[in-house]
Amino acid sequence: MEILKVLFLFIATAIAEIVGCYLPYLWLRQGYSIWMLVPAALSLALFVWLLTLHPQAAGRTYAAYGGVYVSVALLWLWAVESTRPVVTDFVGVIFCLIGMAIIMLGPRHA
Repeated sequence: MEILKVLFLFIATAIAEIVGCYLPYLWLRQGYSIWMLVPAALSLALFVWLLTLHPQAAGRTYAAYGGVYVSVALLWLWAVESTRPVVTDFVGVIFCLIGMAIIMLGPRHA
């Protein structure tokens, strides 16, 4: 159950970061209102707060979070930007998730 809680926390953290970065992109590259920066800043603040809720040491959390971030970013690409990932994208995600699992589930020395 703890693993599912941490996975959900990783996913929520990734979504907050992606939204916080995507909204300024819309403003800079797509001509949206500068007001997009307000929810972007709030989303990035949420991202930082969510990082503090992770149970592992910060460095380990950031390293493992990268695997989930890559996965969620590709889902975002597909769902929000309407660009279907290709086979190599999925292979890359598998490698990232394997790396994340090794980091998070590996033995710890006291």
